[in-house]
Amino acid sequence: MTKILLIRHGHVEGIEPERFRGRADLPLTRRGMAEARAVAARVASGWKPVKVYTSPLARCVATGAAIADACGAASAIIDDLVDRDYGARQWKTGQEAEAEDPRLYAAWRMSPHLVRFPSGESLQDLAARTADVLRLALARHPADTIVLVGHDSVNRALLLQLLDQPLSSYWRLAQTPCCINEIDVVDGWARVGRINETHHLDGIAD
Repeated sequence: MTKILLIRHGHVEGIEPERFRGRADLPLTRRGMAEARAVAARVASGWKPVKVYTSPLARCVATGAAIADACGAASAIIDDLVDRDYGARQWKTGQEAEAEDPRLYAAWRMSPHLVRFPSGESLQDLAARTADVLRLALARHPADTIVLVGHDSVNRALLLQLLDQPLSSYWRLAQTPCCINEIDVVDGWARVGRINETHHLDGIAD
């Protein structure tokens, strides 16, 4: 059995108010660093991961490093865990994106699986590369516990595949910074035991 702990990075600028963060290489805020320490302590207290894999962006690398240090595990970067490419919408707020193209923004909110932002990725692109991450993880760790540290969009795409749900359900999943999702994969069958667990973050504020 492979146990995957799928974790989102800690808090960064551009979450509140929300922006299309995408490939912007943002550092963790003070709150984000506290969240990373808290999720690291939670993982270390409940599991024994042998490896921590992260997106190449700084916010995931830092979160993953905290987890790896707390667990005494090695860490490595997987490029395909990188956040979604929002192309021309990079770092814009929702209001700015809506003002530029109201129809495209409305489609993003109502039917995200049918949208590709100019010069960016579609959800189908994202699903394909996150499936590659899953295949790699299962091939390397057929009987281990591992951690994947990704992004809001990346984690949603992975969870939708593991839950056998369509990409149109993208907005139905929440992924809070430094949340924990727990997935067991046995003989190719996935069982999701936790989604968006965040009680270890109680008491953390800006």
